[in-house]
Amino acid sequence: MITGATKNKVDDVWQRMWEGGITNPQEVITQLTYLMFIRSLDDREFENESTEELTGVKQERIFPQDEEGRRMRWSVFKDMNADDMLVEIRDHVFPFVKTLNDGSPFARTMRDATFGINNPRTLQKAVSGIDSLMNDFENHIADLGDLYEYMLNKLSTAGQNGQFRTPKHIRDMMVEMVAPQPGELICDPAMGTAGFLISAAEYLRNHGGMSDDDWVLYRGVAEKTDADGHVIEPGRYQFSGGETDQTMMRICAMNLMLHGIDQPDIRLIDSVSKQNTISSKYDLVLANPPFTGSVDAEDIAPSLKAICDSKQTELLFVALFLRMLRVGGRCACIVPNGVLFRTNSKAYVQLRKELVEHQQLRAIIHMPSGVFKPYSGVSTAVLIFTKTDAGGTDKVWMYNMEGDGHTLDDKREPDEEHNDIPDILSRWANLDGEEKRDRKQKSFLVPKQEIVNNDYDFSFNKYMETEYERVEYPPTSEILNDLDKLNQQMAEGLAELRAMLDGGAND
Repeated sequence: MITGATKNKVDDVWQRMWEGGITNPQEVITQLTYLMFIRSLDDREFENESTEELTGVKQERIFPQDEEGRRMRWSVFKDMNADDMLVEIRDHVFPFVKTLNDGSPFARTMRDATFGINNPRTLQKAVSGIDSLMNDFENHIADLGDLYEYMLNKLSTAGQNGQFRTPKHIRDMMVEMVAPQPGELICDPAMGTAGFLISAAEYLRNHGGMSDDDWVLYRGVAEKTDADGHVIEPGRYQFSGGETDQTMMRICAMNLMLHGIDQPDIRLIDSVSKQNTISSKYDLVLANPPFTGSVDAEDIAPSLKAICDSKQTELLFVALFLRMLRVGGRCACIVPNGVLFRTNSKAYVQLRKELVEHQQLRAIIHMPSGVFKPYSGVSTAVLIFTKTDAGGTDKVWMYNMEGDGHTLDDKREPDEEHNDIPDILSRWANLDGEEKRDRKQKSFLVPKQEIVNNDYDFSFNKYMETEYERVEYPPTSEILNDLDKLNQQMAEGLAELRAMLDGGAND
């Protein structure tokens, strides 16, 4: 999440681009994203050098270890004069970047990319602005998606299809609740800028226990083909995803590569369409799918209609997650509140019944409406379930999150006094203790049969117990007497004030 000061720096760089003649907003975003990525590559190279120096173990380097390779690094060319900088970036750095990980998803998304800044002074100002901008972050790599999302919002296109970047602290909470394990296959079919995949990757790195084979899978192994394009050896990928926007795909590939995931299985695809035939493959799905809109009924995969007969994307994606998970696989996804209680379409009830009766619904985290501001004030919830295809729902844990550690207005400033996330994670880790909680608290367990009796309504308010405090009021006659006394006191006070004023006038 970026601050107001950082937003001002983005706005300043944006203005410099416009002044330099790049007036197409989408082109501004694209070119600034390339420069941010190039800056991040140099950060990663410094980390490689530091690791090699500290451990004595030779690290794989990004840039050629010669004079030209040195000149291609951000820390070197940023101090060149404007004309030399343009030549270096346009003729050397950008062509080199396009060849990174040849044959990888990143290389494929960059195949048709062009460097569009041709004014030396504009480029110099952009490089200077981005250098200052990215110095604001302790971890430059993790925030590329946040910066991109803010720039996208300047086009007034962020969220127009119900797509909102999930704040990192919410992603991290969801990832910790489902606890990815080494060797598990992880997917986000609506990946945006790959935030969930990156949070899962960070969890795996931070929790250790990865074998050499696990690290190979983490980085990814591309499939091998012969001269005719026939697959000789299938690929191995821990991280997979789908996205419908080409620019988003480039951001995904850049973000993942900066996190050491060189060969993710990411595809330019409408995941709920007939194009996507993947079934029973993944151990874990993490996603925040589009909340609004519908798709062409003729293009919806029949297997999704079997689970939930609807054209609504928020329903189709949950059905898709069930299809793509293997039996025993887990899912943590965000849905709009309407999915929890709507009955105006039988598809909503049909999906909730599927989760309760045929799968194992484990938890529902009801989130406050400000979590996605300033992009949207939509109310949302996190669903956590396991695919069983044989039921297994016993008791569903519900938590009413009142704060996420940030103000719930458009500014979204830090507010640690109202942060339920640590409490959510603590209670989730000790569900046995939730058995004793009554329905007056933030969380409690709801038996399956009670949900069935309520027509599969997942609303928190449906199950909480409201405590009414009895208030005793005095008799009406006593209240009227008190009012008479007050009126008398006011009359006496006014009379005294009038006498004082009259006396002053006579003087």
